[in-house]
Amino acid sequence: MAMTTSFRNFLLPTLLAGLLAGCAVGPDYHRPSVETPAAFKEASLSPQAAQRWKAAQPSDAMARGKWWTIFDDADLDALQEQAAEANQDLKAAAARVAQARALQRGARSERLPHVDAGFGATRQRASNAAQGLSPEASNPPATLWRAQAGISYEADLFGRIASTVDAATADAQQSAALFRSMQLALQADVAQAYFLIRRLDTEQMLYRGTVDLRGKALDLVERRYAQGDIGELDVARAKSELAAARSESLGIARQRSVAEHALAILLGKTPADFTLPSHALERVAVGIPAGLPSSLLERRPDIAAAERAMAAANARIGAARAAFFPRLSLTGALGYESSQLGDLLQWSSRTFLLGPLVGTMLSLPIFDGGQRQAGLDLARARYEEDVAVYRQTVLSAFREVEDGLSSLRILGEQTDVQDAAVQSAARAARLSQIQYREGSVSYLDVIDADRVVLQQRRAAVRLDGERARTVVELIRAIGGGWDEMG
Repeated sequence: MAMTTSFRNFLLPTLLAGLLAGCAVGPDYHRPSVETPAAFKEASLSPQAAQRWKAAQPSDAMARGKWWTIFDDADLDALQEQAAEANQDLKAAAARVAQARALQRGARSERLPHVDAGFGATRQRASNAAQGLSPEASNPPATLWRAQAGISYEADLFGRIASTVDAATADAQQSAALFRSMQLALQADVAQAYFLIRRLDTEQMLYRGTVDLRGKALDLVERRYAQGDIGELDVARAKSELAAARSESLGIARQRSVAEHALAILLGKTPADFTLPSHALERVAVGIPAGLPSSLLERRPDIAAAERAMAAANARIGAARAAFFPRLSLTGALGYESSQLGDLLQWSSRTFLLGPLVGTMLSLPIFDGGQRQAGLDLARARYEEDVAVYRQTVLSAFREVEDGLSSLRILGEQTDVQDAAVQSAARAARLSQIQYREGSVSYLDVIDADRVVLQQRRAAVRLDGERARTVVELIRAIGGGWDEMG
């Protein structure tokens, strides 16, 4: 009967704790507002595609798909697969996600009772004075065997545990968003490194053709010099131009080697284990839908990570506030105690304890020298910092999209102008060669015309490479691909 009464007395504060558990003191979280324009300034790049984009409502957690397949390049597809499997930075980011989720599970465990069990023996001898015995009294040591289970539970009266769980959950979500940001960055880096190498391959092919033509031109000049038609100056100029073209070709080869080594690291390989066969760069002609500015906030993983950081900081304000209020800890132990191991499990050896072994069940902080207030001020300041970081991340995202859209628009116009320049330079070079054979112009005019053709063609190749790089950068800026948007 006494034991029943004890349990009733023990359960009463437990029920009270359950009633008070809803008294959370943490602030409700609302995502801070940010000003977004009605449309991108450069959205006229692809109006029809933008309309299709507006019909969809993507989110950060959506699958991005293999956006790089829009380039229709089997080599790039294979490189992306290798990077996804072996890149070490991506593996480190995945490990950080696993760490954050483990911390989240640890925080959630605080919501449940903790139960443990133990078995063992103690041998002790209390002093005669502690037992009220005379100094000469017999006081032999005693052995006590114990087998018991213990339980402890903190009633979340003011939402401290709930706020901690919310913070850990937001941290895990932030870590997942950072992983997706790392994944998107890796994909973009691989694509840009690949297109850089292809651009250098194309420039190398230009110089190989130039070296071949200048070698033939040198043979022609030397024959004319041998026949007495021209002076030695033309021969010297032809040799100089040939050597210059070879030097430029070697410089491009050096740049390609460095770019190939960088790509190897992205793929998780040593430079010695990776070689990319040479191939010309195909001109990229991909229309990128700009979409609504509001969709950018839903798609960008770095924006999602910054927003989750704010949510975590907001939850930690609640945990810091809860430190000002009482904490109720419910504990108990049930088991057996006996001086003889053989009698340990006898019903008469049972024992139980309801309430803390030391201290009190309900604790109320009174004075701590301002420590709890400092913790609350710290939590609030970190939240304000995260709000500023979030808004700055959004602003940077808008700038990156506008940069990409304007760059693609202008690059398209610039490419058209450059193609015309290449055609004009090539025609001028052909005319100068004809006139040189007829003796109406000097060989210096031929060299100048040939040099202009090379410069214009190389500028066209660089524009193609820059367009490919900009397309990739814009895809990164809008948060990935759009092939899985219904």
